[in-house]
Amino acid sequence: MKFIKKRSEAGFTLVELAIVLVIIGIIIAGIIKGQELITNAKIKRLYNAQKEIAAAIYTYYDRYGFYPGDDPQAVAKFTNPAVTNGNGDALISVGAATTNPNFTCTVTGTEQCDLWCEVRQAGIISGSRFTNPTHQYGGAIAVSYFQMPAVGAGSVVQLAHWIHLQNIPYDVCQILDRQYDDGNAGTGTIRSETTDYMTATTGVFTIGFKL
Repeated sequence: MKFIKKRSEAGFTLVELAIVLVIIGIIIAGIIKGQELITNAKIKRLYNAQKEIAAAIYTYYDRYGFYPGDDPQAVAKFTNPAVTNGNGDALISVGAATTNPNFTCTVTGTEQCDLWCEVRQAGIISGSRFTNPTHQYGGAIAVSYFQMPAVGAGSVVQLAHWIHLQNIPYDVCQILDRQYDDGNAGTGTIRSETTDYMTATTGVFTIGFKL
């Protein structure tokens, strides 16, 4: 009887496997690089968002001589919708005291909520009435005269106008502070309003940019 020897099925050679692994590596590296580019773009847009708010506030001040919200002549200027006059003390606050950020503005009656309606009716920014604008990570933006707490070593309280951004991921806070400030959550012009995000490995933070 004659036996026929079956030919074994051909497999991948080492060279072919090496080529496949290289291609997979290139694809993974491209995905990682793409994600990094997207993250960096969002962070830059976030930083620019607060700069645009600062520019809007100073534009209003240059035009009318008062901060928006603090304007004691706002009622005569803006009627659709109506706003409330500020007290003209050069502070976006309740009186002369530190004022916590209000991220849920909907109506007139406080300087930091009237601020948004006034800069919109003045044609400086877009948006709806008294509602806070939002940033690239989904949180709201607020502005107030606020005593920034001491956070971490070397930090002291600082009473000033701050642009507040809520719900910023910890790693974004770290990148922002390193790229645009001093890399310390408790000093400089970018600061944490809660705990030290520079040592965090999870969570979201409210941060302040000094106006």
